[in-house]
Amino acid sequence: MKENLYLNDDLVIINYNATYPRSDKDVLASSEFANLLRHYIDYAKDHREDVYYYILNGKTPREAAFEMIKTLRQMLVLDLDEIDSVYLKDKEKLLNFVESFYDFWKKHQRFSIVNAGRGMAIQESSFVSADSGFNALIRKIYRDVEEKVLGRKNSIYRQTQAGTNAAIAIRENSLKLSDTYAALKDIWFIDSVMLRTPMILHPKSNKRTGMFTERKSNPMEDFTGNANEWFCYPAKIGSLLAFIYFHRDFISSAVSLANLFELANEDECRQKPDLICLFGNEDGKEQTTFYHDVKEDVWVGCVSYHERIEYFGYIKKMSLTLHNLAQMAKGWLPIHGAFVNITLKSGKSKGIMLMGDSGAGKSESIEALKTLGRDKIKDIEVIFDDMGTIHIEQGIPYGQGTEIGAFIRLDDLDPGTPYRDIDRSIFMNPESSNSRVITPAASYDIVATNHKIDLFAYANNYDDKLGLHYFEDLEEAKATCKEGKRMALGTTQEVGISKTYFANPFGPMQKQELCEPLIDEIFQCMRNQGIFIGEIYTHLGFNKENREGLEIAAQQLLEFIEKGD
Repeated sequence: MKENLYLNDDLVIINYNATYPRSDKDVLASSEFANLLRHYIDYAKDHREDVYYYILNGKTPREAAFEMIKTLRQMLVLDLDEIDSVYLKDKEKLLNFVESFYDFWKKHQRFSIVNAGRGMAIQESSFVSADSGFNALIRKIYRDVEEKVLGRKNSIYRQTQAGTNAAIAIRENSLKLSDTYAALKDIWFIDSVMLRTPMILHPKSNKRTGMFTERKSNPMEDFTGNANEWFCYPAKIGSLLAFIYFHRDFISSAVSLANLFELANEDECRQKPDLICLFGNEDGKEQTTFYHDVKEDVWVGCVSYHERIEYFGYIKKMSLTLHNLAQMAKGWLPIHGAFVNITLKSGKSKGIMLMGDSGAGKSESIEALKTLGRDKIKDIEVIFDDMGTIHIEQGIPYGQGTEIGAFIRLDDLDPGTPYRDIDRSIFMNPESSNSRVITPAASYDIVATNHKIDLFAYANNYDDKLGLHYFEDLEEAKATCKEGKRMALGTTQEVGISKTYFANPFGPMQKQELCEPLIDEIFQCMRNQGIFIGEIYTHLGFNKENREGLEIAAQQLLEFIEKGD
């Protein structure tokens, strides 16, 4: 990114490679601050008329910005009675401006970038300490100006995130692919991420719509990106390597991936990726598509630039769709569900895997089990909370995960659950319906390791039955899972009873011919190994407020674990 400061609507990206303020003078004298103030004046015209006319005071916006900056700079070194400024004639209005301008800044989604290791304007500092220093500097300027106007010290100080929400260090990376992907070779990779948690973001979209569809040509033919506007988040998704390229306007979604997918290191990124995602491509097609480059054996996904894709579900689900397609091609069966290893204080332990589409009650059942068994459960090891796989090694079916975190609807959780890990979480539109939280769940070493399965159950939120049901007939079990029936709760564009092949619209539905034989093989192997194959009734499709059905299901899960071998 060449600009010192990138401003786009409610997004700010600060380029520390080009500029790094070390003092309040550096900030107030910078062209970046003047640019931000002019943006605020434009904003105030439509949202804060009282402040707008106070700032203008008969001047043009550019002249007003110059005069206000001059006044602010003088205020930091002089007493107010030594300053000749029209803005000091009404201190109440001046204080109103200061508070409003500061709030305007904080309402932006704010990020900083810096080169990892060289070419920095802050070479002597790590990107974390540098960004922390910037945060402290902005907070100090605000307080100094505020207290100067008030004529006294504050009695209460709040250590707010005055600078950025997150910072990234970036580096160059050589791409081990043919010239087909030459347009990606100069795009910088994220090397490290620093999140100021709890991080609260307000994406414009709160729901995912549309489907991921296969295309006949490589999306690289329509790629419009360049190294100035694009970055790459190299992710380890399960056992696969994914290069997730994104337009800078969607940096909030990309940075949030740090709570969901393990960041690949520099050595790992020297290898050929299994998956490539182009997120925010300005092709004008409003599509979410994927393509299998058979020659180079890489799956390529493309999400067209649009305001609605700011919803985190787009970048997450496209990445997982590519993962699932690649895994099916090598004989692994993708599972849309949740998988945990639960160890009781008695020493008994079980691997519990629940399968179901969005809103079926997978995560809710696990949460209910945690609550119900709090006095009996010693440890809960999360393998996956949304997407995983089952594969066979030496005749044994094993489960693996894809994500180190969980992307969960706040509405579906017990009131206290989202706050257990609040200090590490990213909240998205927490004040709205379908609000979400991304919270860390497990280490990558746990996620990408083989785990034995003791119980496999389909999460049924639409029947009025209770508890846990065992499938005597394996064909009935497969038919139920393949039907993928659920009561949709509005988490996507669907409402009411819906059906999705194998409850998984992220790969299996698109490639049923690949998935079908895998289902037969895996289910038969689970039956041969004596794994419980059944159905759990969550009742979430009837009344989300009444959790009695969920609690009965959790009780029977706990009883299954207590029975032991």
